[in-house]
Amino acid sequence: MKKLLVSLCFALLLALPGQARKACYMAAADTAVDSLGSWTAFRKDVCLNAVPAKAVLKISADSKYWLWINGELAVFEGGLKRGPARGEGYYDEVDVAPYLKKGRNRIAVLLWYFGKNGFSHQSSGKAGLLIDAPIDALRSGKSYYARLHPAYGAAKNPKPNYRLSESNIRFDERENLPDWQTADPVAMGFRPAVERGHWGDAPWGALTRRMIPQWKDYGIREATFRRIPGAETDSIVAPLPYNMQMTPIVTVRDAVGGHLVKIETDHTYHGGAVNLRAEYITAPGSHRYESLGWMNGENIILLVPAGVEIERLQYRETGYDTAFEGTFSCDDAFLMRLWGKGLRTLYVNMRDNFFDCPDRERAQWWGDVTEMMGESFYTLSLASHALMRKAIGELCRWQRPDSILFSPVPAGNYKTELPAQMLASIGLYGFWNYYMHTGDAATIRDAYPAVKRYLGVWKLDETGLTAFHSGGWNWGDWGSHKDMRLLYAGWHYIALDAAARMAELLGYPEEACAWRETMVTLKTGFNKNWNGYCYRHPAYLGATDDRVQALAVVAGLADSDKYEQIARVLKSQRYASPYMEKYVLEAYFKMGLGETGLERMRKRYAPMVNDPVRTTLFEGWGLGEEGFGGGTSNHAWSAGPIIVTGQYLCGIYPLEAGYRRFMVAPQPAGLRQAAISFPTVAGTISSAWTIDGSRMDWTLGVPEGTQAIVYVDEQDAVTQDARPLAPEDFSADPALRRPGKKAFACGSGTHQLIVERPR
Repeated sequence: MKKLLVSLCFALLLALPGQARKACYMAAADTAVDSLGSWTAFRKDVCLNAVPAKAVLKISADSKYWLWINGELAVFEGGLKRGPARGEGYYDEVDVAPYLKKGRNRIAVLLWYFGKNGFSHQSSGKAGLLIDAPIDALRSGKSYYARLHPAYGAAKNPKPNYRLSESNIRFDERENLPDWQTADPVAMGFRPAVERGHWGDAPWGALTRRMIPQWKDYGIREATFRRIPGAETDSIVAPLPYNMQMTPIVTVRDAVGGHLVKIETDHTYHGGAVNLRAEYITAPGSHRYESLGWMNGENIILLVPAGVEIERLQYRETGYDTAFEGTFSCDDAFLMRLWGKGLRTLYVNMRDNFFDCPDRERAQWWGDVTEMMGESFYTLSLASHALMRKAIGELCRWQRPDSILFSPVPAGNYKTELPAQMLASIGLYGFWNYYMHTGDAATIRDAYPAVKRYLGVWKLDETGLTAFHSGGWNWGDWGSHKDMRLLYAGWHYIALDAAARMAELLGYPEEACAWRETMVTLKTGFNKNWNGYCYRHPAYLGATDDRVQALAVVAGLADSDKYEQIARVLKSQRYASPYMEKYVLEAYFKMGLGETGLERMRKRYAPMVNDPVRTTLFEGWGLGEEGFGGGTSNHAWSAGPIIVTGQYLCGIYPLEAGYRRFMVAPQPAGLRQAAISFPTVAGTISSAWTIDGSRMDWTLGVPEGTQAIVYVDEQDAVTQDARPLAPEDFSADPALRRPGKKAFACGSGTHQLIVERPR
């Protein structure tokens, strides 16, 4: 009976809402808690008569926290960069029951307060830790003990560039608090914590539940290193297996102490900016230290003074908790290397949010996000969808009062619109592509009002073309020769198309009709800029822009009678950066010229794909002076060919949201063999084919409850176990018709097809 009563009490406590219990933010009673890069240690001992089956803590922090229970690390780097909207924050839900025991439980939290804004974080201006709990004794407040951790601080110059909200961490081993996570807090100088505010109070604001998982911890691994003698300090260089997010762990021996060991990577001074590093002050003897602020790179670099011995060097890789469940193989070695480096580029740019690069900015630029989402669908587990929902929600909730969308968000020191990227985000490649792959209509419903308001900013001029709207940064792509009027018009058309589909989905047919009427006018106005050879705006005086020609094709602004001439332009004009090159490659496949597109791709991507040192893809076509925008060697948008490989070369894309029905229309583009498999919300789809002469042997895997529509050329002979689509199928659903193609329906299961192509 006693156990039953205890369980009932816990159940009642768990059922109470966090706001009603008035959980409070707490901090150390020290005026320096709000200083730049401060670290606060919290301790509390809790005695339990019984261990609950579940004990979910709600934890909010500005800015990051680490949680130990009974000396065991329960959360590594909890908390998300602020915030879901201006002046708001996130909270984590953590079930700590597995770490609790009957009797005394030692609770310890280390809080890192950034104390500054960045391109991916809005500081509240006050350090604070809130713990709401179903167990009264675990709830934050004066019953906790706290103190600034004396060993931690922010390193002085050189400091990270202004885009980063993190500071460089300085740790002085001489001031360390050994075993503070389990020791008597009073004996170690801890004092009762002070209460600073309750759930929802300013300056931390309203709180949104964290919608993405805690980080995946790949464990601690050994690093092999070599020591390179120097004039004043020696260099320790430890190669990593690939560019990763990691925290370095050093074991240092020093007879006297007081020496400075600098901890860097080969990306600390990279991409035209000063990025993140760390400093460690030695103490006499041998000590082990993990620098908790994650860095990235292909090499760990330590700068070590004489008299200091590095006994051991390790690292802990962490990252977004998803898995590489998509697979691809083909007989093109170059394409396989690009795919592999593309996967690494994608993953190293995912954590609190999607970002452009993991060293210089960590900023959620939406030109990158649109491509990263597309890449994720063909490569990563479904856990990646949560990061997409977070990105869409943040973009819409940060919308300015004047209806302007801007990125990167969240941000405390940026609010400038990049019109082309914003149109891309709300268009077919952004929000709508997310919907088609996930079937998540609720997110579209939440986002549509922001889409509608933003499109209201865009007007047409007297010619029917999109009127010029420069925004805060008139950026269309890196590189030269950008025909901005037509670039914006292309993205505008794509956004209007997506808005019309959203309106139809949500039951607003009149709004859908209005968007489509604007599209008709815009298409007419756009095509007035066709001069018989290419698209050019009359006010544009540069070389013909390959980006514009590609957008005209992928948007549907250019009819097929212009494809031959557009292909000639794309053969000679090569101004797009890797960001827009993805759309150039897609245009080639849409025109039925995939093999020519791959030839262009191989030439342009060769320097980064063949680079023997770097495991990720570059921001530009080269590094340094050959790059763009600082020239990072790990930029998310450069993996765009992954999307084209899945959607066009292998030909798989949803015809209905959530893959209830999907097309399979491979374009081999000169390859003799290819196979792809990837997870969807409906199940795993697989397709594998080999070509020998005029014959293609093809195996197709269709998930339970779905239907694949297979397209082949009209003249192809097909031996198959699928039903050919009849004329009435097309009349019932005209969208299934493809010019020059015949279609077959394949239900759930594995299908063996033989396609004979006429010689």
